[in-house]
Amino acid sequence: MSSHTKGGNMTRRDALARSGAGALGLAALAAAPASVQAAQAAEYPELPVMKDGVYPIKPLRQDNIRVSAIQTVTRSVDVKNLKATMKENLDHMLRMIDLAQNMPEEWGSTRRWGAKQDLLCFHEFPLQGFQPWIRKEMNQVAIDLPGPESEAIGERAKRYGCYITFGCYSRDKDWPDHVFNMSVIIGPSGEIVAKQMKFKNEMGMEAYFGAPIGLMSTTIYDVLDRYVEMYGWDAVVPVARTDIGNITVTSAGRSVLLDQVLAMKGCEIAVLSVTGGSNRARAESSARSLSMYTVGISNSISFGNPGWVETAGARDAGTVICGPNGVLAATVSHHEDIATAAIPMAEYRRTRRPPEIPIEMYLPVLMQYQPKYKKNAFMEYLPNDYFDSGEFFYKRLGWM
Repeated sequence: MSSHTKGGNMTRRDALARSGAGALGLAALAAAPASVQAAQAAEYPELPVMKDGVYPIKPLRQDNIRVSAIQTVTRSVDVKNLKATMKENLDHMLRMIDLAQNMPEEWGSTRRWGAKQDLLCFHEFPLQGFQPWIRKEMNQVAIDLPGPESEAIGERAKRYGCYITFGCYSRDKDWPDHVFNMSVIIGPSGEIVAKQMKFKNEMGMEAYFGAPIGLMSTTIYDVLDRYVEMYGWDAVVPVARTDIGNITVTSAGRSVLLDQVLAMKGCEIAVLSVTGGSNRARAESSARSLSMYTVGISNSISFGNPGWVETAGARDAGTVICGPNGVLAATVSHHEDIATAAIPMAEYRRTRRPPEIPIEMYLPVLMQYQPKYKKNAFMEYLPNDYFDSGEFFYKRLGWM
């Protein structure tokens, strides 16, 4: 999350009126989408969106890169024995990094099974796992960024000269008592390149559990207005522009429209890290239809978690790396595994076909649609547990 200058003070109503669309009413949205689009441009600052197939990039350090998607367990830390169980999960991550780089630590630094990997991707919860913790426990489980855990992972990134992505629960002094579901990108320097907060949680979880259930980690949508004031609109759907490609990491599930927006902002590698989500189907579909590379990471079968069966979150079709022409690599089982693929990034940039999204057709619908779950929920109240969260979201429904 970084600071960003907020664009103008003109409201949407003012902008619509100035463009002429406001006087025409909602019916004019379909008749004059260009006016509506102009009104939006007047309200929001200019964003780095693909224009004529061109978008912001950094020069590549090499023409081709190698990507590994690391399918590991989701093992919950024990709040009563937090330091030891967190270290156990961290040590396991570090060993998997060594294995992905084909250099087990016990071999030293002179022997390697295969090629060096430029990007290593973990799923949503390799450090802390997942349990229905109450808010006090979540704040205990959450880590600082940077902190000891990210620094240990950063040491591996520096050792191997690679980028590493992972998800975690994190905290921030600017957001007291909030816990973020954060996606982290660490670069070859060992430093954090980007912290990308989850866009939104999955709502309506009573469909799965038979009772109003809501997640408690704060997402951008839950604090949207304040988030934009602090970091700007570009940070709402961020793209990290690195020397191996433009990367976004997200644990937001079932978000096909989000993938389209990422493509329009020049995302080249979308890392879909949803633990237990429909990563494979979404990864392949988005890669093909939006002409980008995707990494869909599932967790493996995980043993010994209180309250969960061993296959929880591992019922998806596994971990996959996809490109514009389909699947490049995939895991072969639900156990721990690593999928690896090569991406010809330089050639891809020369030949990429921009996503064909007829915005004039969609804009009237998007402008009028009212979401069931309203924004800024966690600016009003921070729920204490998952049932409290579910009841709170239920009371705030925009429609039934």
